[in-house]
Amino acid sequence: MKKFVVIASILLLAGCKMGKNYKGTEVQVPTDFRNGDSTFVVESNTLNIDSLKVDSSGLDWYGIFQDPVLDSLIKQGLEHNQNLEVAAQNILIAQYNLGIQRAELLPKIGAQAGAGRGNFQGVLLTDEISTFYGLGTLNWELDFWGKYRRLNESARAQLLATTSGYRATQISLVSNIATTYFSLLEQKERLRISENTLALRDSMLYIIEARFDKGIIAEIDLYQAQIQQAIAASNVPISQRAVAQLEHQLHTLTGTNPNGIDVQTTILKYDTAFEIPVGLPSNLLARRPDILAAEQQLIAQNAMIGAAQANRLPSISLTGLLGVASNELSELTSGDLAWNLSGSLLSPIFYWGQNKRRVDVERAKTEQAVKSYEATVIGAFQEVEDILVEIKTLKVELEARNNHVKAALGAQNLSQRRYDDGVTSYLEFLESQRQAFEAQLAYVTAKQSLLSAYAKLYKALGGGWNL
Repeated sequence: MKKFVVIASILLLAGCKMGKNYKGTEVQVPTDFRNGDSTFVVESNTLNIDSLKVDSSGLDWYGIFQDPVLDSLIKQGLEHNQNLEVAAQNILIAQYNLGIQRAELLPKIGAQAGAGRGNFQGVLLTDEISTFYGLGTLNWELDFWGKYRRLNESARAQLLATTSGYRATQISLVSNIATTYFSLLEQKERLRISENTLALRDSMLYIIEARFDKGIIAEIDLYQAQIQQAIAASNVPISQRAVAQLEHQLHTLTGTNPNGIDVQTTILKYDTAFEIPVGLPSNLLARRPDILAAEQQLIAQNAMIGAAQANRLPSISLTGLLGVASNELSELTSGDLAWNLSGSLLSPIFYWGQNKRRVDVERAKTEQAVKSYEATVIGAFQEVEDILVEIKTLKVELEARNNHVKAALGAQNLSQRRYDDGVTSYLEFLESQRQAFEAQLAYVTAKQSLLSAYAKLYKALGGGWNL
């Protein structure tokens, strides 16, 4: 029997593997990012990426924004977020599936026992006899055409794709926590501005009411003061509601029950002067987990072509039995060993094109996977370019918003003095108040947008920009 096992092993190792091995996929990449650093160049705009040879970098999130509260929230989210734990379970499932598929390459060994009595054992006997047996069984389909090796290759690629999906979930979580945190800082600052504006308008309304009671000013001035006070008053609960909801959202992202969050800074103090060496466009293909996952799906599907082709060819199986058998139960262990070793060949002949069509189906699916991979790459470059131009223009906008705030606050102070001196109308003073209020809110929103754009760039670059 050992000779048969050796012969089978030689046949297995010598067997060919149907289908083509994955050699990487050619994709067109730009020579540089349109809105990036022009000092970075590449030698060619055609790159052949094979993620089987790529070692992706880490998340690289810690300390990017120099905020211990944000760092703590991200760390907690990476440890306790439920969606991340679901993604981790997907990895375990893929690992188990790979183990199942690998076992298909090995012999199946089992046990069989039985007892019976009758006058028929393949032929009709003259007398009734009893039979007792206990056997070990072996069944081994030789992977001569590489069907199971291709299926194993596909399962391995699915595991790697799932692992990349887990990393994508991690990166997305870091970005979501950061953008939500920046929105929280924005709403807290909007609340502060609204409360300060409300206090100012409350005091002005008190003065206006006193002047109206004494007949110094017209009734329209009183109504205008009441309108502006009500506008500021309505903004306070809006921001309070937004602050509470964003705090709850952050706790959900970090896997904890809703509660408040004690921030240690304001959005006005946040530094936005980041140096972002976004690197070569080709680096994006080796960093973004969605691109790596798309390529692994392509590898998995490419292997399925070979498996389908192998199904069109004969399958070779070995079957073996080794045990004891007797007509008497008492003599079951004292007799000679019973054994049998056989080989079989099963070949499809007339399947009316079914197996050929199965190969065609897998080839069409592979072409779909190629196009999906290419679309993922193009989408990744678009996302990075969009965010780079967003950051570039937001910086210019933020500077203009800052100048707007300074001018609006200056005009507000000047209009108040002019109104107190009786030089200008109350309507002018109210208009300057409104402009100052709106300018401050617009500046805060623009700064939040810029900070969130950095968080989105972290995600778009596959987990940071420190290449």
